[in-house]
Amino acid sequence: MDEDEDRRLMVVAPAISLLTVTMLRKVVGLEPAERIPEEALAVADRVLEEYGTDGLRVLVMSLTGWAAVEIERDAQLSGRTYEAVVDDIDLTCLEANPDG
Repeated sequence: MDEDEDRRLMVVAPAISLLTVTMLRKVVGLEPAERIPEEALAVADRVLEEYGTDGLRVLVMSLTGWAAVEIERDAQLSGRTYEAVVDDIDLTCLEANPDG
């Protein structure tokens, strides 16, 4: 990232973080689970509309960072490697969509 890009992303980061936390509060434990992607898409659409692609980029960076931390925590608590945890996630995705 260059300095201009970094500044642009930093401007929208607080708002995107708030939207992300709000989304997570709404989707954790949501039933049926099929509603989770719907909520995520609604947030992504809102971010795109209000903050453009910079907002989407911040959203992806934030969620990736949080996911990485949780994968590391899961691995440490379960005594597995990071790769084993990611493999389990990959397997779950394959099972959910066996046709690719």
